[in-house]
Amino acid sequence: MCALLASGFEADVSATNWSPMRAQLRDRLQHQQGPAVEVMRNFYKQHELADAGQMLSRYIWFGLVSGPAPKFEPILRRDELPPEVIALEGFPEILSNYYKEQKIGELWRQVQPVYNREIEQMHDSVSQVVFVATGYLREILDPTSPRSFTIIVEPLVGRITNVRNFGDHYSLVVSGSGQVPLDTVRHAFLHFLLDPLPLQYSHVIAVKLPLFETAAAAPRLDPDLKDDFPSYVAECTVRAVELKLKRMSPGERESAMDIADADGYVFVRPLFAALAKFEQSEPGMKLYFPDLVRSIDLAAERKRIATIKFAPRGTKTNAAEAEVLAHHKAVAPTTIPNDAEAIAALTEGERRIAEKNPRAAEASFQKVLVKYPDQPRALFGLGVVAMMEQDGVRAKEVFGRLTSGEHAATQDPLVLAWSHVHLGTIYDIEGQPERAKSEYHAALAVDGAPEKAKQAATKALSAMGGTKSPERP
Repeated sequence: MCALLASGFEADVSATNWSPMRAQLRDRLQHQQGPAVEVMRNFYKQHELADAGQMLSRYIWFGLVSGPAPKFEPILRRDELPPEVIALEGFPEILSNYYKEQKIGELWRQVQPVYNREIEQMHDSVSQVVFVATGYLREILDPTSPRSFTIIVEPLVGRITNVRNFGDHYSLVVSGSGQVPLDTVRHAFLHFLLDPLPLQYSHVIAVKLPLFETAAAAPRLDPDLKDDFPSYVAECTVRAVELKLKRMSPGERESAMDIADADGYVFVRPLFAALAKFEQSEPGMKLYFPDLVRSIDLAAERKRIATIKFAPRGTKTNAAEAEVLAHHKAVAPTTIPNDAEAIAALTEGERRIAEKNPRAAEASFQKVLVKYPDQPRALFGLGVVAMMEQDGVRAKEVFGRLTSGEHAATQDPLVLAWSHVHLGTIYDIEGQPERAKSEYHAALAVDGAPEKAKQAATKALSAMGGTKSPERP
C-alpha cells in the first residue's frame, strides 16, 4: 500500500474522512525520491486501470499470495496464482528494491503500534462473530487444519472491505476498528465453514440441479454463480444461516427472503425452513448438511419458483455488499477440470445415481472420460454404477485403479476414501475380511477424507471386530 500511494493511487481523492495516519502517510509517500521509487511509479503507470477498484484488487491479491519482505516471493505455484497477480509480472523485484531504498521496514516499526491498537479494539467483536457462528453450526475449529481464515488490518486500504479466498485460505482486508464490517466478517466466516460441504456432498446437491437451472436465469444473480452450482448452494446456505443469526423481526426475515427469491437465490427460503430441524438435532452441520439439502421438496419448489418474478438487473441497494470487491467461491478439487461441459456432465451423472438410474449415470460419466480419460470423479462414478448393477468384478477394477498405482486419486480425498470403503465392502462380501479391514483402515488414513466415509469405515471395522469370516455368497 505504501508503494501504491507513493505511485499516485488515490492522489486526487479528498482525505477529509481518512484516518489521520492514512492521510499523513499519503503525503509523506508522495514526496519520496530515489531511483527505485521512480521505477516503481513507471510500473504503476504502465499497469494502471481505468477502474481504481479493479486496480486495487490486483495489488491486494498480490499482497495476500506473496511471502514476506524484502523479497515478496509468491507462496503459490505459478499455475495456482490468481490471474490478477500474473498481470503484475516483474513487480516483486521492483517492490523489493523500493522497500529497501525507502526503508519501509523502519516506517513499519514506527506505525506498528497504531495497527496493534486497531487489532486489539476489533478483537472482542470479531471473536463474538466466530463464537456465535461456530456455536450455531456446532463446528469445532481444528487448529491443525491446513484451512485458514485471516483478517488483515490495513488502514491504508481505506473503507473498502476486500474478501478473498485462494484454495483453503480465506482472507479479509479491513481498514480498522472504526468501521468493523461485522456483517461482512460473518458472511465471509460462514463461507469458510460451509463452502466445502456442497463439494463434499456433490451427489446430494446434484438432485436439486433442476431448481438451479431455473434460478440461473435471474438477471441479478451473481454472474460467477450462474455456472457454478456448488458455490451457488454454498451462498444460499450462508444467507439462510445469516437470517438465523441476525437480530431481525419475522417481517424483516420474510422481506429478506422475498429479496433473495427475486435476486435468484431461491434455495434460501427452503434452507431457512430446514434449519429449524437442524436446531433440534444433535450432529453438527458437517454431518447434517445432506439432510438439510434433501429436505428441499423438488416438486413443491419447482411450482413455487415458477411463480417468482425475478428482479431486473440494476444497482445493488446493500451498501455494505457494494464495498466488497471480491466474493467467495467454493473451490473444487484440483482434479476436476476447469471445463463447464465436463462439470455439467459430472453433476448430471451424480444426479442420475441419486435417482437410481445407473444407465443414464454411466452415459454422463463416459462423456467426461472421452475428453479426460483419467478423471477421478468420472471413474469413481463408473465404480458406483458397477456396484448398483452388482458387478463386483468391474467395481473392484475401478476402485482398485483409484486407490493404487499411477492413477490413484491422491489429489481427491473424497474419491480416494470412498474407493477404499467400497473396496472393503466388496472384499467383506467375498469373504476376505483381512483385505476388507486393510481397505477400511486405508480409508481412515486418507488426509481430508469426508466424515461420512470415515464413519462408514469405522462402523464396518466395528462390525467385523468379533465376527467370523462370512461365507462367500
